[in-house]
Amino acid sequence: MKNPKKHILITGASSGIGAAIAQNYAKDGHTLYLSGRNKDRLSEIGKICESFGALVYVKTIDVADKMQMRDWISSLSHLDIVIANAGIAIGNTSPRDHDYEDTARTIFDVNLNGVLNTIHPAIDLMRSGGGSIAVVSSLAGYRGLPTAPAYSASKAAVKAYAEALSPSLKSMNIHLSVIFPGFVKSRITDQNKFPMPFFMTAEKASDIITSRIDAKKTIIAFPWQMRLISWFFRALPSSWALKILSQSKEEKG
Repeated sequence: MKNPKKHILITGASSGIGAAIAQNYAKDGHTLYLSGRNKDRLSEIGKICESFGALVYVKTIDVADKMQMRDWISSLSHLDIVIANAGIAIGNTSPRDHDYEDTARTIFDVNLNGVLNTIHPAIDLMRSGGGSIAVVSSLAGYRGLPTAPAYSASKAAVKAYAEALSPSLKSMNIHLSVIFPGFVKSRITDQNKFPMPFFMTAEKASDIITSRIDAKKTIIAFPWQMRLISWFFRALPSSWALKILSQSKEEKG
C-alpha cells in the first residue's frame, strides 16, 4: 500500500539538494510547496515535479524575510512535512576583506534566520495535527572551519537550536530531524576549489534524506565516512584541529 498523499514544503528548492528532494517526493504524487529566490530555476523544477504527478505550488521568496515567510506559510491550510533547506555560502571572500562582516551577516541571515523564519510559522500550523520538520545543518557545523567561518558557524547554530528545540516539539507530536550532509553536488560546492572527499550527487543525497525523514530519524548525517572525520575533528583539542584544518587556503564565507 502506498503512503498517503502529504503536503510538503521545501525551501531552497530551485537547485541542489532541495530540487532533488522535491523531485523525489513528486514521484509519489504529494502536494508540494516549493520556494526559492530564482524564479526561472524554481519554475523549471516545479514543472518537472508536475510531470511526475505532483500538485505543485511555487513561491519566489527570500527566506531571510521574516514577515513574507510567515504570511506565506500561515496562508497554507495544512502541512505534513517541512524541510528548511535554503542555505548559502559566498565564495571568493575572506575575513581579511574589509566588507567581510557584511558577508558573514548575509550568510547568517539565510542559513540561520531563514531556518527560524521557516520552522516557527510551520510549528504554529502543526500545533493541532502534528507533523515532521527537518532542518539542514552540515557536517561543517561539527567544528568551526577556518576555510568557512560564517558558514560553519551558522550551521553549528542550526544544529544546536534544533537539538535543543526537539524535546519541546515532541510534546506537540512534531518530529524534528537535523540533516548533516557532507559534500553534495550543489551551487555551493560548485564554488569550492579544494578536494571534497566522498563527494556525492544531489539525487543520492535526496534518497537518503527522504527515506530517513519518512522513517522519523532524528539525526540524518551522511556519508558515514565524513561523519566519522567530522567527529574526529570535534574530539581533537581545538589547537590541534585548527592547525590541521588551517592548511587549506580556500575561504568561502
